[in-house]
Amino acid sequence: MTDIALYRTVRKPATYYRVRRRIVRLLQSAALLLVLLYTLFPYYWAFVSSTKQGAALYRAALVPALDFTYYRQLIDNPVFMGSLLNSAYVAVATTFLSLFIGLSAAYALGRIDFPQRRALLMIILMISIFPQVVVLSGMFELINWMGLFNRPSALVLTYLLSTVPFTTWVLTTFIREFPRELEEAAIIDGCSHFRILMKILLPLMGPSLASTGILAFILAWNEFLFALTFTLTDENRTVPVAIGLIAGNSRYEYPFGQIMAASVTVTLPLILVVLFFQRRIVAGLTAGAVKG
Repeated sequence: MTDIALYRTVRKPATYYRVRRRIVRLLQSAALLLVLLYTLFPYYWAFVSSTKQGAALYRAALVPALDFTYYRQLIDNPVFMGSLLNSAYVAVATTFLSLFIGLSAAYALGRIDFPQRRALLMIILMISIFPQVVVLSGMFELINWMGLFNRPSALVLTYLLSTVPFTTWVLTTFIREFPRELEEAAIIDGCSHFRILMKILLPLMGPSLASTGILAFILAWNEFLFALTFTLTDENRTVPVAIGLIAGNSRYEYPFGQIMAASVTVTLPLILVVLFFQRRIVAGLTAGAVKG
């Protein structure tokens, strides 16, 4: 029994734990490398394909040819540049409107007690997961009645269907994390609910607004079905539709290189926006994760 007890109390050497930590770190690094390769390789392959011409498009070469003819054609194409401006206008307008409406609704749902609050949150969540096809015909009738058909403003109105429920749900979670003592002190000083939201809570919600706004911007920037349905002419189309309608020189030619160049050009603004706001995005996504 004594031998067994001594055997159980023997500790492993420090070298064993150091080697185990190195193996774990190596496995974690390998897993991270695989994830990065899986996510970034399609974008790199699109860039490589956009710099090739003719038969070189069908050769499996990982090194780009650095032929930017397709990019120059896109810059010289007024239809594509106009669609890029349309997408920027629609995405920015949708983001600001959804943040304004969502922030107001989130404050009411997160701070004001009323009996139907939980049921209303469930309804908002259900609306956010509705397929676009479900509301397509109804929105078409509404937009046609309002005289907004074939206008970028119609896309702003329809995109709010998906971005407002999303922003409301996310911002409600953030607002619930703030201590109620801030509002109680402001109410004692005579502040209204609107002033509490604008002067006290809004300055503290910079990271959460940035992360939510970026996600809403990406949703509006990449949307295709509503943009295809509610815009008719090239002057009012957004970038996803313009890319889908790129045609070759003949009916038998598939413009693979042009489409890849357009895809890289459209994705680049999203990457720059995320890189510019990355600190606020991370802070907003981790806000409220630790109490104290």
